[in-house]
Amino acid sequence: MRTVGRRVVGEPALHPSAELLRVTAAINETLGALLPGGRTCMPKGVYRFRTLDEANRKQDEWLAQGMAEAYLARRV
Repeated sequence: MRTVGRRVVGEPALHPSAELLRVTAAINETLGALLPGGRTCMPKGVYRFRTLDEANRKQDEWLAQGMAEAYLARRV
């Protein structure tokens, strides 16, 4: 087995700031506005890929398809 990376999970903040909440809300609003109906580009389901490269390619395909659909929906 090969370890690809190590993720360090931070501790929850004892006193979360309003600034971080505001920034997070702005990011969520931006992402929600990218696609019509607030839906995501990925179809529902469980996907298994042999490699990380294969998964990344598929995610890129879904993103490109979602962006194209959003563009066509705005043109009408």
